[in-house]
Amino acid sequence: MLLTHDRLMEIARANPANVRILERLPALGLSQCMLTAGCLFQAVWNHHDAKPAAWGIKDYDVFYFDEDLSWEAENNVILATKALFHDLDLNIEIKNQARVHLWYGERFGGAYPRLNSAKEGIDRYLIEGTCIGVDVMTGELYAPYGLGDVENGLLRINPMNHQFDLFERKALSYQARWPWLEIIYPAV
Repeated sequence: MLLTHDRLMEIARANPANVRILERLPALGLSQCMLTAGCLFQAVWNHHDAKPAAWGIKDYDVFYFDEDLSWEAENNVILATKALFHDLDLNIEIKNQARVHLWYGERFGGAYPRLNSAKEGIDRYLIEGTCIGVDVMTGELYAPYGLGDVENGLLRINPMNHQFDLFERKALSYQARWPWLEIIYPAV
């Protein structure tokens, strides 16, 4: 069956945590707020393997965009998010994409460009097909590279983020949990 936007959302919503996050996050009123990353594409891989939708998901990534670059402003959002989900045992990683360039180099090494939107943060994931997010206000699915790689289990380096060592580490981590995934190494 072809993985469409609607089908991906149906599979992702099989994880009750995704449903709760999508229901509650609009209450924070965050600009460009997107649920993104593994909680979406890993649900597809889990569906493929007949595993529970939440199997192997370590955290739930949420991106938003706020021109206020202060740590205090982002920390207030982090605290508000913790309060909003206090009754759920979830690790929600919420990050202001306007600030990533300020800390990325220290955490991961290398420079990171200043972003202009939450979607640009999704565009820069290490693995091309995992660049997926859903707007929590509109429900619109964002997948700039399409859904074919996620559906077919292909892991290829993102042309917007050529960090081979980080790509390989992440791809091997995914392959250890879903052995049928195929790593497509870039041509040398």
